[in-house]
Amino acid sequence: MIAELDEVVLDCELPVHKLARGDIGTVVLVHDQGEGYEVEFMTLDGDTIAVLTLNSAQVRPIGHDEIAHARGLTQPA
Repeated sequence: MIAELDEVVLDCELPVHKLARGDIGTVVLVHDQGEGYEVEFMTLDGDTIAVLTLNSAQVRPIGHDEIAHARGLTQPA
């Protein structure tokens, strides 16, 4: 189960928030035993992009064999 302070991967596109599938966020609150999450998405230098309430189908845990990828916010999500 995903817990508070876990990093998670966005599993959908959220262009209105400039977020793309694969972006990494940090869980700041777990709702209803994992049915939903408050997730903070930040730039690599620490600026918050968005804090969103997402359902469990919109995020997933980071896999052990995955690698992070950087992209600019000016690029389309």
